[in-house]
Amino acid sequence: MSRTRTALALGTAAAGAIALASVTASAAPAPVAGSTTVTPAGHDFQAVLSGKATLKAGSVTVTCTVSVSTGTVPAAPGNSNPAGPVSSPISPPTYSSCTSSMPGVTPTVTTSGAWAVSMQDGAPITATMTVPTGGLVVKTTGLASCTVTAAPTAPASVGGTWANGSPSTLTFTNASVPVKVTGGFGCPTSATASVFNAVYKVSDVTDPAQNITVGP
Repeated sequence: MSRTRTALALGTAAAGAIALASVTASAAPAPVAGSTTVTPAGHDFQAVLSGKATLKAGSVTVTCTVSVSTGTVPAAPGNSNPAGPVSSPISPPTYSSCTSSMPGVTPTVTTSGAWAVSMQDGAPITATMTVPTGGLVVKTTGLASCTVTAAPTAPASVGGTWANGSPSTLTFTNASVPVKVTGGFGCPTSATASVFNAVYKVSDVTDPAQNITVGP
């Protein structure tokens, strides 16, 4: 066989192998989410901050020691999903008793819009908090006047984990949140994302003797 024909044959074989690999990769099924059930169905719950919540944008960190949100577990059968997470609307979390890492600067946090949290059973149990567009705004006064807007152009998903207990806990560890920062001197205007850390204790308000639990 001539060198030209040999090269052509090798090239054709290689192209075929690449095409086969491409088909095989594209044909691979996506992982199937497992079932999730949140109980007790229809019960109201309250999430209260344990310790402190921090939101870091650039070199500036805002720390709050008081935060609360409420919600309701969907009524049956909506509290169970055979192939995915269970979602619940929640009230916009309130944040108060906040301080800034910048000396002489006082932050104020306001929230609004349709917030939600979804739970997916697994190991670990995962939780995703949805922040609506512009749903969290931090404004600072004092030596620096800055405005930090979370989810500035579209709703944002903030990933966390859930642990069943008495009470159960919802934890966000170094969760990334898109932000837009405006302001003058001292404001981290180049930051496009912030890092969120917080732990919430979630209790059953309808029947305090029970616990909000996530399972298969």
